[in-house]
Amino acid sequence: MSRPVPTRTRRRTRRRTRRGTPTRRPATPLPTRRPTNPPRAGPPGRRVAGRRCRAGTRSCSAARASEATAAVRLTALNIHPVKSTAIRPVDTASVGLGGLTGDRTWVVVDDDGVMVSAREVHALFAVTADTPDTDAGLTRALRLRTADLPDLLLDAPTGESVRAKVFSNELRGIPAGPGADAWVQKALGRDDLHLLWCDDPTRRTLNPAFSSPGDFTAYADGYPVTIASEASMRRLNDWIAEGALDRGEEPPAPLPISRFRPNLVVDGEEPFAEDDWSQVTIGEVRFRVAKPTDRCVMTTIDVESLRTDKEPIRTLARHRLVEHKTLFAVHLIPETTGRISVGDAVDVR
Repeated sequence: MSRPVPTRTRRRTRRRTRRGTPTRRPATPLPTRRPTNPPRAGPPGRRVAGRRCRAGTRSCSAARASEATAAVRLTALNIHPVKSTAIRPVDTASVGLGGLTGDRTWVVVDDDGVMVSAREVHALFAVTADTPDTDAGLTRALRLRTADLPDLLLDAPTGESVRAKVFSNELRGIPAGPGADAWVQKALGRDDLHLLWCDDPTRRTLNPAFSSPGDFTAYADGYPVTIASEASMRRLNDWIAEGALDRGEEPPAPLPISRFRPNLVVDGEEPFAEDDWSQVTIGEVRFRVAKPTDRCVMTTIDVESLRTDKEPIRTLARHRLVEHKTLFAVHLIPETTGRISVGDAVDVR
């Protein structure tokens, strides 16, 4: 007959069982949604919405993104032939190493060669610029349209290049000529404006902190391509509505994602999953993520009325403020070339 185990021994046995090899719990599926109000976003190396965003490291949400890429699709493609003019949506576009072909290859400057954008002249949003990349039936290099003026048709100019300063970047461009200048001056109501064409975008180098040697673009703010997420836009509009209710105000109509003027729009991901991306492949074209996009007051301009408001910057400053910058969308740099189309599958890593 076996002797009973002393009480103290039984307790130790139970204690060892707890501390030793605990019973395995059944696997819990990953959540499909993030919390309603995730922590604020941050750049690579900072904690963003409960995720680690470190260059070269895949976080849990990045792994989820890779598993869910079959559902991520390209929902919109936009080209802006003249910087700050009306957005030109297209169904398909050619991608070169410098960005979408025909995107921001023309710019308006003042007498000193300094870029003039819709930040200073809201009426630029009311000018529609087309090239053969946005209108396949166009046989000239550029067509400009606006109310109360006849269309302006231009060929690519020739001649000596002149200064074109885009923010801190000292660039070059070829003047479109006196006739083009007169049209632009009348359309925008300033007599010190000139239109330039970027004949060689490879002259421009990018910020080495977020690019590689040989990367280039024309007159984009900093990088060749910007990509934005419809899921992130929906979350931002929710935040805007919540903020209005907190202030006792009527929630405004949702803002369109066009306020951010992205080249590429995708859907099928979680809000702000793009914070974790390091690579994006659309169709056969691969892009490298450069950095988050910091936003300016241009996003507060209503493109229809040309009036300004506090949104979305006010809400971004509350939820997406990092190092005094309000973040929405990310910049991309093409690593390969080819054609992409609305509806293409998007793979993110």
